[in-house]
Amino acid sequence: MNDNMDIEKTAFGAVPVKSELISFTQIIELTGVHPSRLGELIDFGFVSPATTHEGALLFRSRDVYRLRKLERLARDFDLPLHGVGIIVELLERIECLETKVRELERLR
Repeated sequence: MNDNMDIEKTAFGAVPVKSELISFTQIIELTGVHPSRLGELIDFGFVSPATTHEGALLFRSRDVYRLRKLERLARDFDLPLHGVGIIVELLERIECLETKVRELERLR
C-alpha cells in the first residue's frame, strides 16, 4: 500500500481501503439513538462528526461506544441529556488519568 494514498492495489485494480468512519444511518442502527437526539448531541458538541463534500455526516467508531454509554446512563438514572454528556466526559477523563497513573507507576 502506498503511504500517500488510501487505495490498495489488487489483482483487479485499485480498491478503496475500508474506512473506519460510520455513516449517520449506521450510527443510528448501532446505538439506537433517535436521529433528533443525535442532532442535539452534535449541537451540544458531544460528538463531532466529519462532513463529506456532499454534506453527509461520518462518525468514528469511538462515537458508538460513547453514545451507547450516554444512552445507558440516561435511561438507568433518568438524567437530562446535558448532564449525562458531562458525566460521560468526566468518566473518560478519569479513565485517561488512571492510564497515566499506571504508566507512571511502571516507570518507578
